[in-house]
Amino acid sequence: MKSMVIGGIILIIALMAGTYFVAGDAFISDDYINALTFLGAAAIITISTFVVLKYVNQMKNDTASGELADENWDGIGEYKNPVPTGWALAFIGTIIWMFWYLTVGYPVTGFSQIGQWNEETNDYNKKFEQKWVNPSDDTLKAMGQSVYLVQCAPCHGVDAEGINGKAQNLTKRMSKEQVEYIIRNGANNFTQSFPAGMPPMMLQDDKEIADVSAYVAGGFKGEQPTAFATCAGCHGENGEGMPMVGPNIKVYDDSIVTAVLKEGKKGLIGQMPSFNERLNETQERALASYIRSLGDK
Repeated sequence: MKSMVIGGIILIIALMAGTYFVAGDAFISDDYINALTFLGAAAIITISTFVVLKYVNQMKNDTASGELADENWDGIGEYKNPVPTGWALAFIGTIIWMFWYLTVGYPVTGFSQIGQWNEETNDYNKKFEQKWVNPSDDTLKAMGQSVYLVQCAPCHGVDAEGINGKAQNLTKRMSKEQVEYIIRNGANNFTQSFPAGMPPMMLQDDKEIADVSAYVAGGFKGEQPTAFATCAGCHGENGEGMPMVGPNIKVYDDSIVTAVLKEGKKGLIGQMPSFNERLNETQERALASYIRSLGDK
């Protein structure tokens, strides 16, 4: 047993030295929480080592004794032994430590870097909203361009024409193929902005689908196909949409851009993730204004 104790002490010293070597700089700082953490680590290492040694010694030298419990499983029973004193004290000590740590050692109402960051971010957002409560169109476009280059350009490209066809070309509303895909497969992902959704195959005839797709993709120019009456029930006669019913399929208005940002979009090309809460309302309006300006070219 003596050799095991000596070995345990050597192991504790080695583990503490390794801990200090890896994170020693943190314990030299003025933050007492780091010192408490180091003391906690020392306590855990010391207690764990000697508990292991104690039970290893018991397994080597002790013999089972005591009163057997009435229950047994396949002839294997358990002794009615009391809870080990060391385990019970460690359990109670852990609970006491928890309450002390939450209330005195590091209270939940104490300073938090994350909390400070959130407060500063919220204050900045309030100042931002107050400053840009009524921005001009030129200001919105300039702001939207900045937002676009950071958030959107990695997929849609700096020129907004998509990168290798893997993202929507934002210089025009939709291609004929995209419109046809939506007609055949439906569009039900805007559950918050347009909860009615659009079921698949609102048009059944292939020629009608092709004619409507060409008309919508062509910017609503030329003679309107008769079959477009089915679409007009939700998107309006001129394709400019109806609030909470059908989105604008003519231009990128604020409502459709906001819906895509908040809920993402699945279409012919692939899946666009949600950008919910990454932009404030002014930035969303600005992004919509900038995207609309791309079509003017």
